[in-house]
Amino acid sequence: MKKPKMILFDYGQTLINEGKFDGVKGTAEVLKYAKVNKYNRTAEQVQEVADAINKELGRFDPMRRHLFQVEVPNDMFTAYLYESQGIELSIPYSQVDNIFWDVASPGTATEGIAEFLQFLKEQGIRTGVISNISFGGKALTERINRIIPTNEFEFIIATSEYMFRKPNHRIFDFALEKAGLQAEDVWYIGDQYECDIVGAKGAGLFPVWYTGAIDLPYVEKEDVFMVSKWEELRDTLI
Repeated sequence: MKKPKMILFDYGQTLINEGKFDGVKGTAEVLKYAKVNKYNRTAEQVQEVADAINKELGRFDPMRRHLFQVEVPNDMFTAYLYESQGIELSIPYSQVDNIFWDVASPGTATEGIAEFLQFLKEQGIRTGVISNISFGGKALTERINRIIPTNEFEFIIATSEYMFRKPNHRIFDFALEKAGLQAEDVWYIGDQYECDIVGAKGAGLFPVWYTGAIDLPYVEKEDVFMVSKWEELRDTLI
């Protein structure tokens, strides 16, 4: 196993463990900033429309999400969601990301990740992030820096800023360009098999399947390097 010059990480359930998503709670928080609510929509009603749109698009279906390879930025989604229901907010849509996200899905660092990142720094192994995410890059960066303040990621790529989603090779190619490295010198670590593991492998990176924060059943793959604890991965790099 070749030691990497850089390791790129997925965000959700890899760096940060997000609990059960509660869109109604997040929407209720956003509605506090409504200066016009033409039809007196409740948070439940607004979120019902959001869920219907997402289902129509196939965005979060675990069996199909790897087929959805073009990102929908959340500020666009939010603009349609609220304005189509006669709701006008008193804040820019870019601010909605943090307000909604922090309430709908608060996160905590996966166990041992801060120590693992410190170990990589000591080993001279560079780090960065590629996340399939509709929230803006600023919101993603702020969240990661708040939850893992000691990180030294060279860049944090949110697909909302760059159109393509994993497993599309273009988002991996883009990260390699930013890093100035060849694919064979880079590992990619993520929790989602089709998007992270198949995607990274298809782009020529060495994939590592992290299962330490997965709360859904998964099937082990014999041809994939899998770890459930960051200490396991550290030991392979010593």
